[in-house]
Amino acid sequence: MTESEPRASFEQGRSAAVSAQGGAAAAVSEKAAHQRILLVTGGILLALVVAVALLRLQHITAFPQGIQSDEGPDGVYALQVLDGEHAVFFPEAASGREWMGVYTIALTTSVLGRTLLAFRLPTALAGAGTVFVVFWLGRLLFGREETGEETPWRGILIGGVGAGLLAVSLGQTIIGRASLRANYLPLFLGLCFALLWWGWSRTAQERSWRLIALAGVCAGLLPYTYIPSRFTPFLFLFFGLSFLWPLRDVTRERLKAELPRAAIFAGAAGLVAAPILIYFALHPEHFFIRSREVWVLNESQGTALGAFLYNVWEHLLAFGFHGDLRERYNFAGRPMLNPWEAFFFWLGVGMALWRWQRQPAYRLLLLWLAVLLVPAMLARDVGLGPNTLRMIGAAPAVYLLIGAGIWEMYRLLTDRWGRTRIFGEDWTRVSIALGVVVCVVVLLQGINTYRTYFQEWAVTSEFYLAYHGEWADAAQVLNAQPATENMIYLLPYRFDEHYGFEYLYHGDAPARVVRAVRPDLARKVESLLMEMGEVSAVKVLDWNEEFVWAGQGDENLIALLGKFGRYAGSEEFTNFRLHTYTDLELDRSWTFYETLEPLTVQYDGGIDLVGLALGQGEEQMPSQQILELEKDRSLWVALQWQTTPGLETDYAVSLRLYDSEGAQSYQDDHVLGNSTFARTRHWIVGEPVDTLFHLDFGADLRPGNYELRLIVYGTETNVPTVEIGVWEPETVLARVRLEDGG
Repeated sequence: MTESEPRASFEQGRSAAVSAQGGAAAAVSEKAAHQRILLVTGGILLALVVAVALLRLQHITAFPQGIQSDEGPDGVYALQVLDGEHAVFFPEAASGREWMGVYTIALTTSVLGRTLLAFRLPTALAGAGTVFVVFWLGRLLFGREETGEETPWRGILIGGVGAGLLAVSLGQTIIGRASLRANYLPLFLGLCFALLWWGWSRTAQERSWRLIALAGVCAGLLPYTYIPSRFTPFLFLFFGLSFLWPLRDVTRERLKAELPRAAIFAGAAGLVAAPILIYFALHPEHFFIRSREVWVLNESQGTALGAFLYNVWEHLLAFGFHGDLRERYNFAGRPMLNPWEAFFFWLGVGMALWRWQRQPAYRLLLLWLAVLLVPAMLARDVGLGPNTLRMIGAAPAVYLLIGAGIWEMYRLLTDRWGRTRIFGEDWTRVSIALGVVVCVVVLLQGINTYRTYFQEWAVTSEFYLAYHGEWADAAQVLNAQPATENMIYLLPYRFDEHYGFEYLYHGDAPARVVRAVRPDLARKVESLLMEMGEVSAVKVLDWNEEFVWAGQGDENLIALLGKFGRYAGSEEFTNFRLHTYTDLELDRSWTFYETLEPLTVQYDGGIDLVGLALGQGEEQMPSQQILELEKDRSLWVALQWQTTPGLETDYAVSLRLYDSEGAQSYQDDHVLGNSTFARTRHWIVGEPVDTLFHLDFGADLRPGNYELRLIVYGTETNVPTVEIGVWEPETVLARVRLEDGG
């Protein structure tokens, strides 16, 4: 052995030892990094659990206190399902209902009974689940570069910020606590993309057809959630086609490799969605029930494009500038995003556009945002601002883009100016500090949302009324009332049903909601009582004055029962009174007025006023005399109409009170409708149509002499029609003297 051989052997051994030490150190470092990732992930998940528990699930039966009109039909259909009436789509109530919301409420109702907890729990859990799905999706989309390099901290930051802000969003909290079927859309759409990305974006050897098929199942469940889900096939299509551009980079081999997976996804989705797709194929008219009502392009030809562009602008303003004015979806018209969220959102959108071609994750979020905003932009609610409920399908993309904007700002600072120039050498500590700042900001926003919702908004009377809390209270009271044989409750309302009450009421006596302002109220109530065969007592719910929406026209119902029955006393409750009537006269025809004074008021618009009746309570008053109203300053007005051939206008009436000096003191407007609520253009020519209105002049009007005048005008143009021969729009119906209301 030469002298150099031992030296070479020594050097090799030392190199091997150094290499081994380096490998061991790298392994230790990698393990430590993995543990830090697990620790941070666990901390984020714990924080999200606390956030959804406090904001989405706490006091779920107390706030909201009732069931508003957008929620109620799911509960009524759930009761039908429990009675054995099954369907994939329920078309009758509230413009149709999909399967998901109905059957989940049916499930919880079968376990928990007809309670607010059973009604709200499914969607509250769905909204809470969406928060965790957004975190998972953010990690999947941004946890790896296209080159295969892992970027776990990017995924954690974008997913964590997106999920955290979604969890503490005031608007999403308000919607998430309501039993709205819309809450299922972001949940299953987010699950779909998470599973699809997880199963498809692995290496060719690791791709999982099972995950892709499961993603297809989630996609197939989307049509059972909420109407905007019908736009998601365009999202899947556009995202898939985006991988084929530019076409010169696509090879036949690549297409052949990807098509089987696409077929698995589409096949699973189609199989799951097949029942509702077949239903709509057999009943195409049901597919467009709601769309026809709110379609923005229903505007006249000259204004349709302008209305659409205005609607687009309104919904873009939701991202930082202008909010939803609907009290049941938002508080005080606040924008969907606050100023700093809006800044990072628009930054995220801009950077996503910049990285469109290179990063499919950004491409997905942009397409998701664009496609799922379209349903809201195509639906019009004049004067109410952007509709955040219809935008809910885009919510995961919105909040992930905020997280992406924060990440891109971080990268912009470090790449452009360098780490040491701004932050010094200890980058790890600075990164931790920046992470803490983000966490604190999200925490403060969560505290603000908690205070705003539970201490400022949910405790107000406006919130109580927005969610029809008075109806939940009525159901609770009537459920506890002892029922005598052949007794019935009548509850006045603006419509012939209140779905929330129907779900919550399970008392022994029948209870019927009655549209008390309907023109054929007398015949309707008489028919309802005759169906019972024998009626021992009728209890009429008389709402307190502040519940105008709930009890409009209850005076009409009380007057009618007082005329054909015997008043037997009242019971006082917090929000209403129960008046009892016995000895009902069902052996004679029920009418609200005894005689109808003939009139001949012919309008040039193709409608004629042919009869008039006025009264107070059960007393009818002659219109030729001065009507003296003392403490009770209410008045019912019955008008009879006929239409002439060729009428193409829907008319409304304005009942106005003018004082002795000619100044208008009172106004009450109503769209004219017949007993089936059809508007004037749909009336049968020459057939008399009765309409009934209740006027309450209030104690604020000073005593004195007044004239009650009538104006008839078109609902679309607001232009009055005038009396032929007189050529004036106003017709004097009666003269009224108001005495001191005290």
